[in-house]
Amino acid sequence: MSANIILTTGIYDLIKDHVRRKKVTIEQEEILLAELKKASQVLRKDLPEDIASVDRKIKVKENTLNQEMEFLLVGPKAAKVSKNKYSILSEVGLAIVGYKTGDVVKWPTPNGIKEYEIVSVEATA
Repeated sequence: MSANIILTTGIYDLIKDHVRRKKVTIEQEEILLAELKKASQVLRKDLPEDIASVDRKIKVKENTLNQEMEFLLVGPKAAKVSKNKYSILSEVGLAIVGYKTGDVVKWPTPNGIKEYEIVSVEATA
């Protein structure tokens, strides 16, 4: 998790507000605040295509369980797990947002540390 994440300004503000409202664990808060401090903020049109962000189809390998999952990363209001639409404020969303294809992210969850490897990121229309 040493690479600086890249976020749009809107997502940066959304995550900062989510942390401020204490919607994450203390461990997650520490990680997110450190990431936000070093994050690069860009306009949506300047966001590289291989960065996990809203409206991107993501394939992630959860190394902890050796499982792959594919989903669309969306804003909180559009989330619908039954349709494979995960919020950027969900457990996996917060863990990977701003990272790029090939990055491996360790993330504390209520069930212990999970390790997510971003296999692919695909922009949707």
